[in-house]
Order: sequence, then C-alpha cells, then structure tokens
Amino acid sequence: MTIKTMHVGLDDTDSPRKGCTTYVAALLVEKLQKLGANFIDYPNLIRLNPNVPWKTRGNGALCVRIRYNENVEEEIKETVTSTVEEHADLEFKGTDPGIVFFKRARIPKEAKIFAKKTITGIVSLEDALTLLKRFKAEAVGFKKCRGIIGGLAAVGETLQGDHTYEILAYRVPENYGLKRKVDEASVIEMDGTTAPYTFNNVDLGKGRVLIMPRGPDPILFGIRGETPEIVKKAFEMVKSLEPVERWVIFRTNQGTDGHLKRVEGLIQVKPYHPVVARGTVVTNPKIIPRRHVIFPIKDESARVDCAAYEPTGVLRTVARKLIVGDYVEVYGGVRAPSQNHPLTINLEKIRLLKPAPKIVYRNPVCPKCDKRLKSMGKDKGFRCKKCGLRYTNLGKLEVKVKREVKKGLYITSPRSQRHLTKPFRRYGMEKHHSRVKGLIEGWHFP
Repeated sequence: MTIKTMHVGLDDTDSPRKGCTTYVAALLVEKLQKLGANFIDYPNLIRLNPNVPWKTRGNGALCVRIRYNENVEEEIKETVTSTVEEHADLEFKGTDPGIVFFKRARIPKEAKIFAKKTITGIVSLEDALTLLKRFKAEAVGFKKCRGIIGGLAAVGETLQGDHTYEILAYRVPENYGLKRKVDEASVIEMDGTTAPYTFNNVDLGKGRVLIMPRGPDPILFGIRGETPEIVKKAFEMVKSLEPVERWVIFRTNQGTDGHLKRVEGLIQVKPYHPVVARGTVVTNPKIIPRRHVIFPIKDESARVDCAAYEPTGVLRTVARKLIVGDYVEVYGGVRAPSQNHPLTINLEKIRLLKPAPKIVYRNPVCPKCDKRLKSMGKDKGFRCKKCGLRYTNLGKLEVKVKREVKKGLYITSPRSQRHLTKPFRRYGMEKHHSRVKGLIEGWHFP
C-alpha cells in the first residue's frame, strides 16, 4: 500500500445569490475522511486580492491537504469534482469554478510566489496554467475556468508566516435565506471572555454583532481567533437559536494584512493593487456627498488621492482632521481612474508619521488695557474698542494650535474592515515560522 500526498485547491463556486466555497470544502472534509484520507493541516481558507474587479463575494479560495492510499486517488478526484459541480452556482454568469489537484509532498517555491502575487496583485489564467503544466499538476475548470487561479493560489499559500483561525458554523438548508438566529448577548459575552485572542466579533461603537453574514449563503456565523482551541471555545459559548448542520475550523490569512504590499514611491501605485504608501498631504481634506472624505498626498514621484468612505467610521473622522503638510503612511486598495475620479487609494488604515504644525493668526491685544484689538481693514491697523486707541504698526500674531489628531495608527471601524485587514487586537499577536504538526482528526463536524 502506497501513501501519497495531495493538495486540493478550489475557488469560485459561489455567487451573490447563493453558495459558499467554504461550505464545499466542509462537505469535502467529511467525504474525504470516509474515503480514508488523513488531513495534514486544517483546511486552508486563503483570501485573495480584494481589489480585483472580477472577485467572488468574499474572494476566498480553499485548499485541503491530505494523505491517502493511492488506490482511492481516482475516487477522491471524482468526489471533489462532483461535489463542486453539484454545489457551484453554474447558472450564474460570473461563477467560473476551478479545481487543482497538486500531488507533491512539498509545495515548490514557484507556486508560493504565484500565491503571493494572487493575494497582493494581479495574475492571469495563463500564468496559472503554465505553472500547472510545469509541475504536472491536474486542473478541472468550469465555464471560463477562472477558479483555477484561486485554486492554485490556495495550494501555494502554505501560511508559514502569520496566520489566524476561523470556525464556521453552517445552517441547515431549509433556513437558507432566512434571518439568522443567534443570541447576540452570548456573542458579546464571548467576545469579552476570549479577548484578545478572538477578534472582530462585535463593533462596540455601533453595538453591532459582526459574526453573522447577511447574504443567502449557508454560513450561520464565523469566529476568528489566534488558535484552534480559542475559536472552538468561543463557538461553544455562542448560543445558536437555530440548528447547526456542521462546523469546520480553517487556518487562514485573515486579519494579517497579507494583501498589502509596500511601494517605494507613489509612482508605483497601480489600479487594483493593495498598497502601503507614504506621502505628504497636499491640500486640506474635503467632504464630498454622503460624507466621504478625500485628500491628496504627494512625494517626489507622483500625487495620488486617498478616500475614507462614510462606513469607515473612525478612519473618516481622522482623515477630516488632517492638514496640509502632514506626513502620512496610507494603507488600502487602489481604485482605477475614471472620467470622474483620479487614481485613488481606498483607505483601510492611516498612520500619521509626522503631524504638521497648525498655525492660526490672531489680532494682537491692546498694550494699554490688554483687550483683543479689532481690525480697521486690510493694512489699516487695529483699534481698541474699549479705550479707543489705534495702532498702525502692529501685525497679526502667529499662534500654534494644539492638533485634534495625534501621531499614530488609525484603522477603519470593525464593521467595515476587510477579511484581510489586521485589527488593533492582533498587533503583537503575529505568528512567525509557525507550523501545524500531526494529523487533524474528527473535529470537523458534529
């Protein structure tokens, strides 16, 4: 009996109206165990570049990594393919599923590089197919086959650096599309008990529970955290008011800022890429309709607009308080220029590196009675309303005013954070060179 290793990547099975690729992976966990497969890692949930215009709803690709008896290899492939075909929304125009079967014990460096490019930038289907051919990997695609890109990226992203975990609980099919029923008080209690080792459970500013999605997908709720043990504990604390069909723990790049890539100059800012860039505020921020805040930054190479939209909450408040001369570091995805909008960084974070001094000019005080003088007009001097004295040789006083915003990092409010955005609670929690050891058994579903 020969034991082999296979990495199965899949992507793009869902649509805005139904489905979820994580649910397909959850089904496969059960089915592959029945075929005798052993898991060498938790199922991997890899969030890809959130700024590509053709992304899926959550832009998440999945990979299950298994060891198996070579006698069941064909049955494993058939099971994966039929499960994807059954649960993908193939009738929806923008759904183009893909599956990758990568039969290697170790993931080659080229596949890891491809994954990083898919998370931080733009790749093509041709790039993916070329790499698959080089390593004699197999792929199955439906329709336009774009899911093959995400499938290969999920295989290549082995999460050897910083990573987190998410436990996802799934609904019974008859409840799809109905309002989710979870005891919100238990979520708030769970958040307080498990802090700081879970994150983005609630938005305290708005008093809003965040663990439940709002769409018609099969997910009831999801909890993100630092270890498998803590998310399982948190799951047990949440009181579901409807049946849970199954649950799965995923290892993931969520909450790591893994999509952001630093550019050396603003000239390198490109459409659809998530970036970290530095520049000086050129003009005071302006508020446009619907309370969005826009301000430009520049360096020696280029000038780029930055936007803090209304849902970003605290980030928008901070953006309004910036002034000309502030030196900032901005984090976010780049919106392509259009007829009405220039190239714009949609902000996820702002770091105020060097605040500019805020100067105001005030009328001088009367040397005789110490009262504030009134201007008699441009270049005509000042007059004291109390004692009547006039002064033609005095000028306005330059006064440095305390700033309303301080040097430091500001992050968009939890309700508007992307899957990949690292929240404040995770700073200092980053993992380095961490690996999952041993086989994963039996915890995937009730």
